[in-house]
Amino acid sequence: MATNVLPNDNFYTNTDDKCLEIFSLIWLDENVNVKETRGTEQKLRSIINHIKKFQDVKQCQQYIEQRSKKDRIVMIVSGRLGREIVPSIYKLRQIISIYVYCMDKQSNEQWAYKFAKVRSVVVDLDKLVSQITAEHKIQKKIEEPLSINIFTTNVGAGKSTTGVNGQFVFFQILVDCLLRLKSTEIDKNELITYCQNEYVGNNTELNNLHEFKVDYSPDKVLWWYTKESFFYKILNAALRAQNIHMIFLFRAFIHDIYRQLQKYQSKEFVRVYRCQLMSIDELNSLKQNISQFISVNSFFSTSDERSTALFLLGDITTKIDSQRVLFEIDADPKMVTTKPFADISKHSYFSDESEVLFMIGSIFRINNIYRDDKDQIWIIKMTLCNDDEHGLKQVLMYMKQQIKSEETNLRTLGKLLGKMGKFDLAEKYFNRLLQELPSNDPLLSSLYKDLGELASQRGDYDMSVQWHQKSLAIKNKNQLTVDPTIKKTNSSVGHSSLVNHIDINTKWKQYGITTAGINGRGDQLNQLCLPHGIHVDDDHQTIYIADYSNRRIVEWKCGAKNGQVVAGGNGSDQLNGPTDVIVDKKNDSLIICDYGSGQVVRWPRQNGKNGETIISHIYCRGLTMDKNGDLYVSDYMKNEVRRWKQGEREGTIVAGGNGQGNHLNQLNFPTYIVVDKDLSIYVSDTNNHRVMKWMKGAKKGIVVAGGKGQGNSLTQLFNPLGVNVDHFGNVYVADSGNYRVIRWREGSNAGSIVVGGNGRGEQSNQLIYPTGLSFDVQGNLYVADWNKHRIQKFDIDLN
Repeated sequence: MATNVLPNDNFYTNTDDKCLEIFSLIWLDENVNVKETRGTEQKLRSIINHIKKFQDVKQCQQYIEQRSKKDRIVMIVSGRLGREIVPSIYKLRQIISIYVYCMDKQSNEQWAYKFAKVRSVVVDLDKLVSQITAEHKIQKKIEEPLSINIFTTNVGAGKSTTGVNGQFVFFQILVDCLLRLKSTEIDKNELITYCQNEYVGNNTELNNLHEFKVDYSPDKVLWWYTKESFFYKILNAALRAQNIHMIFLFRAFIHDIYRQLQKYQSKEFVRVYRCQLMSIDELNSLKQNISQFISVNSFFSTSDERSTALFLLGDITTKIDSQRVLFEIDADPKMVTTKPFADISKHSYFSDESEVLFMIGSIFRINNIYRDDKDQIWIIKMTLCNDDEHGLKQVLMYMKQQIKSEETNLRTLGKLLGKMGKFDLAEKYFNRLLQELPSNDPLLSSLYKDLGELASQRGDYDMSVQWHQKSLAIKNKNQLTVDPTIKKTNSSVGHSSLVNHIDINTKWKQYGITTAGINGRGDQLNQLCLPHGIHVDDDHQTIYIADYSNRRIVEWKCGAKNGQVVAGGNGSDQLNGPTDVIVDKKNDSLIICDYGSGQVVRWPRQNGKNGETIISHIYCRGLTMDKNGDLYVSDYMKNEVRRWKQGEREGTIVAGGNGQGNHLNQLNFPTYIVVDKDLSIYVSDTNNHRVMKWMKGAKKGIVVAGGKGQGNSLTQLFNPLGVNVDHFGNVYVADSGNYRVIRWREGSNAGSIVVGGNGRGEQSNQLIYPTGLSFDVQGNLYVADWNKHRIQKFDIDLN
């Protein structure tokens, strides 16, 4: 059980015996290599692929003792050698069952049945195969090790990143990162190659593999997951052993399962059960954490029938070395925020089995653990929880936002693994990305720097210097290069609200011009780093940019090659991750949403050296101002939008404020907002993948874009951010996860693409996670292209 640290990626210390499944079979017999047993081996490999044969007792015992306690071994042994080895190894957790194959059944039964793990004494090979086949169907359900991480509120919730809580957090973020990381054909081919090598000579699994290559589709993923085949065996083994590279290669299929569980999410409260054999140490570890939280590091299979679960635990009168455990789990779908669960019976290979499947990383609270003397089992009562119920809420949200705040690529994964202390894997993915990038990619400088820092952490200082030299060489070269598209910038930058001649038929040129951040990511005056909200001021022909990671607000004049820092920056701690900015013309000041510090700041536009906090202790993400000068701010933790009149201390809730959720009176991580001339509020309800409109004084909002769940069709959005509205009520949304800006006609059930929508990329007709958007007085569109660290201008198409 993984409770403290993530285990190594190798299943075995001896790499010559590395296999990709949890279960293996050992056959100890002086005559094990005789011709008569070869046909039996082929039959057994269709059940348990990895077979290791021994003729020497000492070698066999040494091999078993070196295996991880997470391995599960089925053993076949001859009568004579069994007498010698079984008394020494039967208590090992790795050994789950022993079969004695001999010619003298009667005499061997006399010693064999003193050991509970001896299942039978057989003299017929066909009977041996038949019995192992039947019993393994149950064994694989109750003997697979349960890999969990524990979060305890007793150690300073979320403050430790190296202990118990740190591992809990990092696994949650790792799953989130892998789900966002797009898979490639190279990854899928590598996975297939691993499987082909694993199953050489195993015709049953090679046929399964061929069928998978030809017939797989995302809507069949639950069928494949429940089928007795390589797919289930290798994926489960990788998750339980936390073999990160195999999980990485499986990530597209994990994402497919996730989407299917979302699609078929249970709608009503259920009580489900899961049986498990555990060691006394594993059970005691859970006893010590009653009222604490666990996350299960694999897909968690349960049944809604208690009798079915109890049946799998076997005859309670038979004495065994392990503890018989029954998990009793209460699951309310209202608790689901990111980890869905569903009854998958109708989509399973075994449609007659009543299986409820929980997503990887599902979080449960341990309510009670007690002994049921009647059934002679341990009962563990648990409740499904969401991320908001415990002290990790803020840590999880912060770390997940860090994953969202950058393009989720191999660099993101490498940096995360570096923080987890897995330096070899981090280097592996950095180098993998190096091989994919073109020689002139601006990301190379940052990537070399990451490799240099990684080498330093490992103590390889010479290599660290070499990487940093490469990084510096590219950075210096880039600073000498001027983006030629800047010459094409239109000199008329105008007002931030939409003008009357924009309507549903207006079109924009599909190839944008980089008008700010022309030299890629960085902290120089011609660079940006993860820009968020933007505001176009026509009067001054200026764009104001919330330059998030540089902790500053940049003013970029029309046609300028460089921006000017007008708030924060220069190592200042006055701003800490600004996400939005607007101009208060009446007071000639900027109003800044400072996400990292949890406050709203007013900063003078003329010679402003310091800001003034006007709202504190608020989890702000976006802000806007109406025609009366009232200020509106979104609070992503309270899931509400408040309006502040000048001088007010508390403000008034004008949208949301009824807890996190997807009902019409609720929000889930509201971000950017805009107010129209009628004082209706438009809110990007990011985690609900929709935009909501709250009319003045309304108790509920209405969905004006999206609302059909996460997706990339024209009826769906994926993490919407920047939002604007024209005088006809048409809504413009930065559909960040779909790399596009989309327009939604008032009352329409679907949107239309304005710009982007050509896949994630750095070309001038592509976007990489668009965040803020704004228009000038002429109707030209400006988009903060977050992950490309640039502001793209899309001219209005007058043709």
